[in-house]
Formats: sequence, C-alpha cells, structure tokens
Amino acid sequence: MTSLEVLQDRLDAVHSGISDAARQAARDPRAITTIVVTKFHPAELVRQLHGLGVRNFGENRHQEAQAKAEELRDLDIDWHFIGQLQSKKARQVRAYARVIHSLDRPSVVDALASHPLSIDCFVQLNLTDDDGRGGVRDADLERLTERVVATPGLSLLGVMAVAPVGEDPRAAFARVRVASERVMAIAPTARFISAGMSGDYREAVLEGATHLRIGSAITGNRPVAG
Repeated sequence: MTSLEVLQDRLDAVHSGISDAARQAARDPRAITTIVVTKFHPAELVRQLHGLGVRNFGENRHQEAQAKAEELRDLDIDWHFIGQLQSKKARQVRAYARVIHSLDRPSVVDALASHPLSIDCFVQLNLTDDDGRGGVRDADLERLTERVVATPGLSLLGVMAVAPVGEDPRAAFARVRVASERVMAIAPTARFISAGMSGDYREAVLEGATHLRIGSAITGNRPVAG
C-alpha cells in the first residue's frame, strides 16, 4: 500500500501543476475540480486519499465502482462515473454516482429518465473518427444535447472528452472548448468541461477545463486488472 506521505506529495505536485496552468490562463484554480481516478485500485487507497482531503473519485467500470461505493458508504464521497455506460446498467450507476461523465447516445439518456432525483451529467464528445471509442460524433453533438436537456431527471453540466492519442492535447482541448460553446448555445448553464488526465491536465486547464480526471499522477501505476 502506498504511504500517506507519498500520496500527499503526489497530490501537492498535481495541485501545484493545476495552479501554475490556471495562473497562466488567468483562471482561479479553486474553480477547477480534481477527480482522482481509482480504477483497479483497492478501496483502501480511496480511504487513504479521503483522509488526505480528497472527496471526488472517478471510476469507469460499474461492477468495481458499485462495490467500492458500498464498501466505503461510511465516507462522504462524490463518485463520478467516467466510463462507457451501458443502458441496462444506467439506473444502477445512478444509485451511487453523483455525476455521470459519459452520456453518448440516446438509449443511455432514455434509460436515466424519470428518476425522482436529478443527476448531474456531461455529454461525452468523441474527438476521433473511430465509432468504437466512447462519445457522440461531432455532427450529433447538438442533437444529443437537446435530448439530455429535454429528459426529466438529468441536469446537464457540459461536455466531456478525451484527447486522442497522437494529437497535440492543447489542440484537442481547443476543439472541446469550441464544442462547449455549441452546447451552451442550447443549454446556457452547461458551462463545465470535463477534460484532462495525468499526462495532459495542464493543457486542459489552459483551454478551460473545469473538471480534471487524474489517475496515475496521484494513485501511481494501476494494478493489473483482475
């Protein structure tokens, strides 16, 4: 298990990097949410990080996320579901997730509809030409955004994306910023951008990201999946 001292050092380093990028962009770093991604890591690591003040955690596999949420139900944690969401699992995910970052098709949106409690969400944009990757195609962004806005029980925060491998991340996130403006033309309050991971969060901050999904820079390398 990673020591608290090492975890604190990693947290401090990431927070320093975020602050530096925010100052460069003339932004307030306090307006940026850091989500620590704990995929494949044990619940005990989440508990350690919680003890160091972390409250936002991200998971992208429902079964693992559900189990951790149950094991750590004594802690005040905001769980962010960031992986591709299956329609048949959507209602189970919203039972523990505070935010869903990966709405990418109408069937998922419809599966989350008409729940008594509203859930915050992002529309995920696919920045590649590969339909096998998560996210809605650029040409369909407005149509899906309108669907989310019209669906009871969903509160649209904004747009989420992952920088494609091989593309300059700053350029990729500039495309996300433009997409965010398109989303806000439909939903003016959906001004948030979920973008940036361990290797490119500085570039994401420079292009307006408000929610960073950071894993290994804080947690260390992931254990081998079981």
